[in-house]
Amino acid sequence: MRVLSVLEGAEVVIADLEVNLGDQTHSSPTLCVRYEGNIIPLSTPDARPILMKSENAIKIT
Repeated sequence: MRVLSVLEGAEVVIADLEVNLGDQTHSSPTLCVRYEGNIIPLSTPDARPILMKSENAIKIT
């Protein structure tokens, strides 16, 4: 494994995310990255890891 580059301006944060599961709404603290004005989750609400992809970005309102 090797480091290809380091993202400048990326910040690791824990965000309280809200998700809709059917007719129920749940929220939980989630490990995320704040990058280019977006929040990108690094794990699912049940703590399974996911890849940091811009397709998963949540715009900050």
